[in-house]
Amino acid sequence: MSFEIDALIVFADRDNENQTAGTVGWVTEFKKFLELMLAQVMTKKPKVLLKSESDTMTSPTLDNVGVLITILSKDFVKSKQCKDHVDSFYRSLESSSSKINRVFKVIKYPVELQDQPVALRALIGYDMYHVDQASGEIKEFADYFNADAERQYWMEIIELSYDIQDALVSLSKGSVETKKIYKRKAVYLAETGHDLSVQRNIIHRELQRFGYSVLPTNALPINITELERVVRTDLEKCSMSIHLVGAGYGTIPEGTDRSVQDIQNKLAAENSVYAKERQLDFSRLIWLSPTLTHVTERQQRFIETLKRDVETQQEGAEIFQTLLEDFKNIVREELEDASEKRTLDDTEGRAIYFIHDKIDHTEAKPFINLIKQLGFSVLMPAFEGELLELRKKHIENLRNLDAAIIFRGKANEFWVRMKSLDLLKAPGFGRKKPILGKALVTPIGSITDRDSFKNQDLFVIEGDEHQSLESLKSFLQEFKR
Repeated sequence: MSFEIDALIVFADRDNENQTAGTVGWVTEFKKFLELMLAQVMTKKPKVLLKSESDTMTSPTLDNVGVLITILSKDFVKSKQCKDHVDSFYRSLESSSSKINRVFKVIKYPVELQDQPVALRALIGYDMYHVDQASGEIKEFADYFNADAERQYWMEIIELSYDIQDALVSLSKGSVETKKIYKRKAVYLAETGHDLSVQRNIIHRELQRFGYSVLPTNALPINITELERVVRTDLEKCSMSIHLVGAGYGTIPEGTDRSVQDIQNKLAAENSVYAKERQLDFSRLIWLSPTLTHVTERQQRFIETLKRDVETQQEGAEIFQTLLEDFKNIVREELEDASEKRTLDDTEGRAIYFIHDKIDHTEAKPFINLIKQLGFSVLMPAFEGELLELRKKHIENLRNLDAAIIFRGKANEFWVRMKSLDLLKAPGFGRKKPILGKALVTPIGSITDRDSFKNQDLFVIEGDEHQSLESLKSFLQEFKR
């Protein structure tokens, strides 16, 4: 599906008024920077259009719009025309069965959730403003190249650009469903204070890059009862929760005196106990900013409580006060270890990685069935998806296999040599145990240098299907538990 307009920006007129002579308005400047960033991630010039509250919105225009970007502010929520534009766009989507998110909420100035248009409340916003930690003063960005803007404004623009690109790519494919390469549970990345929004975005993007689903996907409710219900539901879907703790105590929902980050931590601790009782995988990682300044008294008490609970080993949490880059590595290692543990726990006996090309899959089925009949778990290569994802799956199998079988049918000898070299390189992919055995199943006379494979400790099996199945059976019996 292609669109006349990739992104339509809806805004209140006052938000684009020139503040200084000789300068352009805030929204115009935002559009310029968004176009620059989208061009980088889309590898083509995007089609972005401004639509102010005073413009006339026509249905054909909406039908040809990929995504809608709303510039939320005090003036936006007062504007009936802005809200009508949003409602018109949602009406244009009613005939579509797609569940792709096509509306993005850019927050120029914070607005209480209950004051926002109903259609926008559930959306997670992209904060384009700065909060002074010492005074609590909220400042709109005017200088886009100072230190605060580099940390906040530009990181939010980058995050928004990638999310818009993801939506447009999904729309072009006609479906939001992406075939999952990994059998992984999601990760709960807790909402945090405004002072750590950049750090949270970095962790969020890193998790997505490594193929994990990240929850929550919507803005959390402002009512304590509904918030707890939503957080508990999300946590049950996750194998880990990550909590970033900064200087501010954070927003306090209606019906409680505890902040959102405090509540999320409490519910994650409860979920950890629940998971442990039922022998389920769930871990909690807590990161304390190493540069905490202007910490509120309430937040200091919260941090002290966190440290005390972790020191007494309550609810299985680990706490780190280190550089963000080091914490990212800790998260990745923890997830990889959990993934490996699940892979091994899910297998019946040893795991055999049966390496074969897609063109040989039909011919390979009798061999795969034999391996399963002998009580082994079979690891398989992925054949559908992006090249990078296929490679990630291959490396994951190399990390988790006990033994490997390279099956050659119609694939050429170069393909075989590449796969045999991958087995030699497997320890470099993070294996923690030796490979028990490696074999190459190949038609008679199909290899030109048999000795080179033997030098790589590959047991060569040649013959017709019946002969090869019998030889493979004998090979596997040698290291069966």
